[in-house]
Amino acid sequence: MLETLLIAGIGLIGGIAVGVQAPIAGAMGHRVGGAAGSLIVHVSGAAASLVLLISRGGENINEWRSLPWYMLGSGVFGLVLYLSISQTIPKMGATSAITLIVVGQLLAGMVIDHFGLFDVAARSIDLTRLLACALLLVGAYLMLR
Repeated sequence: MLETLLIAGIGLIGGIAVGVQAPIAGAMGHRVGGAAGSLIVHVSGAAASLVLLISRGGENINEWRSLPWYMLGSGVFGLVLYLSISQTIPKMGATSAITLIVVGQLLAGMVIDHFGLFDVAARSIDLTRLLACALLLVGAYLMLR
């Protein structure tokens, strides 16, 4: 139980990080352009990752050559996320933009779980999950209107 609470807390911290990063990235993209802002975000993230990697003794970085192609190209999704944030936040505000991002993440997660993609344990879409998704979509609609 304690482990579950800890993992849930880590997930919430990740959500808070996205919630704080999104308006900063949106404002930056508005000032310097989407691609320039994305480069700034990714270079600073790469520098922070390098410091963390060094502090962890390199982890298993030597195994990078054995990763599937789609893992090596996954940084493209960060670019897509950043560019979408730089367009939506200045026009819709942080709450609406983040709502759309969260709903998109949940829909993608349901599909990934259902088919067991990317080495994730399969979890079928059942009536309960469809109902939960419908409630999230209603909540998103209410947030966006």
